[in-house]
Amino acid sequence: MFDIEISHCPTIIYRPIQSSDLEALSQIHASLFPIRYEREFFINVVNGHGIVSWCAVDISRPDGNVDELVGFVTTRITTVKESEIDDLIKCDTSRIDQTLVYILTLGVVEQYRNLGIATSLVQEVIKYASRIASCRAVYLHVIAYNQPAIRFYQKMMFMLARRLPKFYYINGQHYDSFLFVYYVNGGRSPCSPMEAIAAIAAYFRGQLRMLTAKLWNRDDKSSRWSKCTENQSLTQNKRIVSAENSVFQTV
Repeated sequence: MFDIEISHCPTIIYRPIQSSDLEALSQIHASLFPIRYEREFFINVVNGHGIVSWCAVDISRPDGNVDELVGFVTTRITTVKESEIDDLIKCDTSRIDQTLVYILTLGVVEQYRNLGIATSLVQEVIKYASRIASCRAVYLHVIAYNQPAIRFYQKMMFMLARRLPKFYYINGQHYDSFLFVYYVNGGRSPCSPMEAIAAIAAYFRGQLRMLTAKLWNRDDKSSRWSKCTENQSLTQNKRIVSAENSVFQTV
């Protein structure tokens, strides 16, 4: 089905996935992912049952299959409170309608890779999420050994939020996962980089003030001790002079 060589300059367009894409979508998933998805998943995707998706097609294919999928992305919307990353989102606790967009699957057939298709599909997701006023972030998981995908999302400015041990269980073996987040519509982590820098700066300012106060107190005590010693010395000198004067006057 996808055993073709590209001998032309592809003309890629993007559209929502539709019911006629069912078989192609199922076959691409089977060829790309180690995880096997139930047919119900694909039925929900093509019918838009709780899943929002886009695909890429090459309308310039010489074999005539101009509406056949060459790439896809599937997503679903969840609320911040119901998600697994609610601790990564700084949100208004008075609002319960704040949402997230979760990327379920993203793939491009091998012959069409390195053409910017995956980038365009993720950009579609980000634009979609940004148009939802209540949405605060797009997030996803990447299996730990998939270095090309990890580099891809980092290039797309997704934040590597955490590593999840033994997140996947595939063919009797556990694999870790990396969780990536892309904030939209003012969404941010509970402690943003600027807040972290500000907190560190405030800490050091406080430490500096404490050190300055200690040094000031020490200098002040030393100054008072010096003045006290000087006063005592002057008093003693006065007494000596007074005694000498008394003796002189007596003589």
